[in-house]
Amino acid sequence: MKLKIHNTEGKETKKSVDLAEDIFNIEPNDHAIYLAVKQYLANQRQGTHKTLEKSEISGSTKKLHRQKGTGGSRKGSIKNPLFKGGARIFGPRPRDYGFKLNKSLKDLARKSALTYKAKDNALVVVEDFTLDKPKTKDFAAILKNLGADTSRAMVLVHENNKNLILAGRNIPNAEVSLATGINTYEIMRAKKLIITESSVKQIEEILKN
Repeated sequence: MKLKIHNTEGKETKKSVDLAEDIFNIEPNDHAIYLAVKQYLANQRQGTHKTLEKSEISGSTKKLHRQKGTGGSRKGSIKNPLFKGGARIFGPRPRDYGFKLNKSLKDLARKSALTYKAKDNALVVVEDFTLDKPKTKDFAAILKNLGADTSRAMVLVHENNKNLILAGRNIPNAEVSLATGINTYEIMRAKKLIITESSVKQIEEILKN
């Protein structure tokens, strides 16, 4: 698959890039995408929720009244979960929601996500660029030139550029990320995927068979 390389003004250059068929043009696997997104979201959960159970709240453990002969129901201590201010039965406890996936499956999910972007014409390859100053105005102008200013955009760069990251973080619908750290969730979430020329090579090296 061959794509024209654009410049930061949004115009096509004379250069083009050959996208690897086994990465950007495969048969997408929706279930692999589902599992990868599910894992990503699960790993974001803090899992710090906690409620007090019967053994953890303050109160007497004395039996409220004798078992039989009162005409009422049987009752244990004042910490009974059925009473106001009592404990909670089987309440949530701190836990880790994360789970593991095979590397091959995660790679398949990323390839499938990239394939969808390529097929939907939502993938743009741009010349390597940097910003001399962390100006949001300059970064917003580049997104507008590339037709990515009206929807959620993700820009993949080949190296950590502080000015570019600082300029992009003030734009709600834009995100700048290193190509080496791409994940399925972020690819699928973006309406427009902008990849720098050098980043294409990095992605192909990471996902090559």
